[in-house]
Amino acid sequence: MASPRYRRVLLKVSGEGFCRSGGSGIDPQALRTLAEQCRDINRLGVELAVVVGGGNFIRGQEVARQGINRATADYMGMLATVINALALMDALEAMDVVTRVQTAITMADVAEPYIRRRAIRHLEKGRVVILAAGTGNPYFSTDTTAALRATELRADVLLKATKVDGVYSDDPIVNPNAKRYEALSYSEVLGKNLRVMDATAITLCRENALPVIVFDLMAPGNVERVVRGEPIGTLVADEAAVAQRLNRPDN
Repeated sequence: MASPRYRRVLLKVSGEGFCRSGGSGIDPQALRTLAEQCRDINRLGVELAVVVGGGNFIRGQEVARQGINRATADYMGMLATVINALALMDALEAMDVVTRVQTAITMADVAEPYIRRRAIRHLEKGRVVILAAGTGNPYFSTDTTAALRATELRADVLLKATKVDGVYSDDPIVNPNAKRYEALSYSEVLGKNLRVMDATAITLCRENALPVIVFDLMAPGNVERVVRGEPIGTLVADEAAVAQRLNRPDN
């Protein structure tokens, strides 16, 4: 079996990863599936940080459209991510995986404050670091948080877990003829206005040469496959890496 390709990874999981399709709140089976995938790559010796979203409880932009001040709505969304972080912590520790939850908004009774050097030390000790409360600032998405934290923590790759098997030219549920991309450059993502991550996150990844892999979280073992270097999902990277991916014999 192939050894892990990446030494340190940042996994971005949206709130949808904690609930059933179309649902809300936390579904025990979805939570267990996520925790098992995190446990499996932790056992490989890969250093894992996880940025969690909170859309299964609340989305700041949607609440803002209902009349709540946008900054207030975003803070509400950040607090929702802490609920998910604590749930994932509990699920992992039930599997004997040592974790630490760090939040960008101080709440000392339930989590550590996010401190970059402390987070790196936890990773070096083999602990899974779960990062919540976004950047601690309104108007920034958890995608941007993931790009920022991956850069700060010197991750080798940013893994964006979704409920589809990669990046498509259109919504594959609505348009059955939508094309799935094997690999895309950062410029192509921005130029085609593809909804991979928001423009701020993609630009940050491009400026720091941080590759992004978008893949299906729901397929059992997919996180481990990605970490081992199998061509799962869609790679977003610089032109050289994209060319290498597209020219692989197994493609």
